[in-house]
Amino acid sequence: MMYFKIVLYFGLDLLFYLLMINSESPAAFYTFYLLMGLSVLLTAFNISHDAAHGVAVKSRKWNRFLFQLSFNLQGNNAYVWGKNHNESHHLYTNIEESDIDVLHNPLFRMTSTQQLKRFHRFQYLYAPFLYLFYSLNWFFFRETLMLFNLTSRTIKIRIPKIEVVKLILFKLLYIGYMIVLPALLLPFGWGTVLLAFLLNHFMVSLIFVGVLGVSHLSDYVEHPLPDANGQLNMSWPKLQLCTSVDYNPDSVFFNMTLGGFNAHALHHLLPQVCHVHYLEILPIFRELIEEYELTYMEMSYGESLKAHFRFLKGMGQQQEFQPLPYER
Repeated sequence: MMYFKIVLYFGLDLLFYLLMINSESPAAFYTFYLLMGLSVLLTAFNISHDAAHGVAVKSRKWNRFLFQLSFNLQGNNAYVWGKNHNESHHLYTNIEESDIDVLHNPLFRMTSTQQLKRFHRFQYLYAPFLYLFYSLNWFFFRETLMLFNLTSRTIKIRIPKIEVVKLILFKLLYIGYMIVLPALLLPFGWGTVLLAFLLNHFMVSLIFVGVLGVSHLSDYVEHPLPDANGQLNMSWPKLQLCTSVDYNPDSVFFNMTLGGFNAHALHHLLPQVCHVHYLEILPIFRELIEEYELTYMEMSYGESLKAHFRFLKGMGQQQEFQPLPYER
């Protein structure tokens, strides 16, 4: 199945790019440009992510190659993302100052320890607009600011010089084949290409945040606080269960398209297992949860999306925001 997915998604990336670069009308150009953007995102979900964990294929060498190829060609740095994801987010999920994905962004309030400002009461309203710029911010600012330790992320990482060079070169290459080459080869003008570039990033951003944001930013999940000695009062597996929401985890469609991101708690507990096995593991997982009387938060996507915006609203209006108790 993974070999099929690798051929399918990389094949679609190439196919839609070739169709885009040979478009004969603006309508066809926009259509194939956006389809290419969607295909690249699904490649990241299905191939890049498992390759980052070393489980897309059996070979460590080929996992590294697939990870580097797919991430760097998107204009993002594989090394930076891999360090952030594997050594921060997966180990210290939702723990402020340790999980790099817990933002200190003044426009959003994500934990009760962050300062509550008057405009935060509207964050559940302006969030969808700001979400449009997620991938653009990632491409132009997030990694660039990390080079100078000016990021608003809660932890800092050191980037080796060779990765700094690769970061700059691949961003230039990305701009080259996503903007410059289409503008030079097609008769539609720079404005049309730039608009397609923006629309593509808006689409990718909404899907990305819509897929991942609802898992860890929900009014059911916790943001555990360590004690004075930096210790948590729970085990690592329990941390993963109380900080992740799964939606439609037994959906074959979501497993095929989202690479198992919808079964997020399961992924966090078993990052060393390829997502194509999740559907078979899920019944065993549920049995163990019931046997040991643990809490596994699973719901429909619609419910998880509502919980996400309730979280934003509550965090913007309440000084001490308490998660809702999860009931099946």
